[in-house]
Amino acid sequence: MSNIEKFLTATEEEAVVDAIRNAEKDTSGEIRVHIEQNCKGDVYEHAMEVFHYLKMDNTKEQNGVLIYVAVDKKTFVIYGDKGINEAIDNNFWNATRDLIAHHFKRGNFAEGLIEGVKKAGQELSNHFPWYHGNANELDNTISKG
Repeated sequence: MSNIEKFLTATEEEAVVDAIRNAEKDTSGEIRVHIEQNCKGDVYEHAMEVFHYLKMDNTKEQNGVLIYVAVDKKTFVIYGDKGINEAIDNNFWNATRDLIAHHFKRGNFAEGLIEGVKKAGQELSNHFPWYHGNANELDNTISKG
């Protein structure tokens, strides 16, 4: 069994997906979690590539947020699209990163992702509230590479 398969149990994956669904209830923003075994090269640059590969840059309001995890490198990146980055304070991403890292350091990977998703969802709802007719533009499942 690879490290990516051991990173989250099926029950934990379901809990993360539920957190994404709940976080998106009050916002037009989109949140995705992507997990990979390893990342060769710069993790931030690769997260940006994954963001584009998952078509997260195609949201109407440019308000997609990706939490990318490279399991073997023991690192992650939170990548937000142009719309959300222009709307929030720069310290928001640092605070969200620290929250996720706090849980990851204790081996609580699902809890870290859930808390990060919740925090991103709250901030998205402040700047990009849900509106009547809003469509879920992206899949809520955890993608893996």
